Amino acid sequence: MEELKYQIDLLHATNEKLSKDEKMLRLICETSNNAFLYYNFAEGHFRTVANWNHFFDFTVTGLQDLNRLYECVEEQCVIPLQEVLFIEKQNIKSQSIEVRLRDKKICVEVEVNIVYDDAGTPTDKIIRFRDVTRLTAQNDELTYLAYYDILTGLYNRNYFVRLVGEFIRKAETENTNVAVMFIDFDDFRRINDGMGLIVGDELVQVFGQFLSELMSDHVVVSHFNSDIYCIGIYDPCGARSVDTVYKMIKERLKSPFKLSGGQEIHITVSVGVAEYPEAATGTLELINCAEIVMFKAKSMGKDKVVYYSGSILNEFINNVTIENQLKTAVFQQNFIMYFQPQFRTADKKLRGVEALIRWKNDDGRMVSPAVFIPIAEKSGTIIPIGSWVIEESLKTYAGWRRKYHYPLVMSLNISAIQYRQADFTDKLLHIMEKYDVAPEEIELEITESVLIDDFTEITEKLEVLRDIGIKISLDDFGTGYSSLSYLKGLPIDTLKIDKSFIDTVITDENTRIITESIIYMVKKLGFETIAEGVETEEQYRYLSEIDCDNIQGFLLGRPMPPDKIECLLAEMTA
Repeated sequence: MEELKYQIDLLHATNEKLSKDEKMLRLICETSNNAFLYYNFAEGHFRTVANWNHFFDFTVTGLQDLNRLYECVEEQCVIPLQEVLFIEKQNIKSQSIEVRLRDKKICVEVEVNIVYDDAGTPTDKIIRFRDVTRLTAQNDELTYLAYYDILTGLYNRNYFVRLVGEFIRKAETENTNVAVMFIDFDDFRRINDGMGLIVGDELVQVFGQFLSELMSDHVVVSHFNSDIYCIGIYDPCGARSVDTVYKMIKERLKSPFKLSGGQEIHITVSVGVAEYPEAATGTLELINCAEIVMFKAKSMGKDKVVYYSGSILNEFINNVTIENQLKTAVFQQNFIMYFQPQFRTADKKLRGVEALIRWKNDDGRMVSPAVFIPIAEKSGTIIPIGSWVIEESLKTYAGWRRKYHYPLVMSLNISAIQYRQADFTDKLLHIMEKYDVAPEEIELEITESVLIDDFTEITEKLEVLRDIGIKISLDDFGTGYSSLSYLKGLPIDTLKIDKSFIDTVITDENTRIITESIIYMVKKLGFETIAEGVETEEQYRYLSEIDCDNIQGFLLGRPMPPDKIECLLAEMTA
């Protein structure tokens, strides 16, 4: 009896434990995002477990009900789902796929596990359905961030590099070309500064939307940053040739972009083009070459396309070398000053000198100011260079005056970047005071480039300087398309007629008419005139006849070091 009672108690305890385990397992299943479909091969029996109703509004009781599962998923998921649900036909123990439910718009991970007996015969099948909608959305977002630009929806830089790399590997196999077009807005800063960053961003977006229409299996478009885009073209020919794509862009840019705020904005772009394998054999190198060529398009006046050539790359490398050497030269003040004399036309007496900087690079070669000054302006080193020129010139001038007591005008070329510095006037006045140089002994030369970006601001500074007594000279007159329009509003004392006029003034009647008209006009306005580039006696006599006030050029004086100017001063005071 006691043995029987013991067996009953043990059975009761076992049942109670099983009941608790079942309850625990049921709670685990029901509180998860999973649903399970169990199938027993021997009995042909199906059973649904856990959150089945979260996924489906029917139950599965037999093999025929599996067809209803196929009807619930999107069309492209049907065949993969059929294959994974019957993996036992391939003698596979476990496999999973991700499908999308058509009506509920949720993503489901379907995992199938098969249990086999020792003979390799399937005995049980467990199919788990797991809601991965949130996880998939997160993955999709991460994928988007990894591949796409948030502002424009175009490919981002990293993914573009990857795609162009695939183009190049394919082109190497198929012996064809890959082109990269590097596109940059012209004067985008003016839009951002004048209309605001939000307007600038929207303009970037709408232009990106236009470029997205150019995409195909052979054409990929990327937004690199700010106002810069890149287009990669596999086997560029026919409708997808670089010329065709550029013509489509130019055609679109004939019309303004209409923004949500009602603004209508016209833009132009500069484009650099480099092709594999001519320009480069690597992806980054190819893109870099296209960027270099784009900068060349900018320097040529913008609103154009320029194609890669070896000379452009060599020029760029040379400019980078000069820029690096300039930084060292600025630190070491490794420059020298030359001065070119200016003479009064009437008596050939010395009127003044123009200060001209000279630089020998690390190789001992003289680098032309026409080469290194634009590079210095672009890199910002023009500011310390310009300060050095002013200080060195006025120090030299003060020495001449003390020694020879000859009245001279010291002409200084001032960069547009220097004029824009808030403390430019104060620094200039400080140096003048330091060397006891009077304002009327100084003449600042400006060019139209100084005025282009901000005519009003620069003009106001010039008026302040002129009120102090400093002379203002407009240099290279006649080379700009709007020189005449500036004369009426500019506070200037002297006008320098550009060498390009003097070169042909004897041989070309039209040049003579223009030159005579300029001199007549500016003298009526009360300006002093200086003709640059006078190299022959014939030019000198002609300029004297038409009452040009002063001449400057190789005929009477080349640029020379300070000691040679002293020789001239000695002659003038003898």
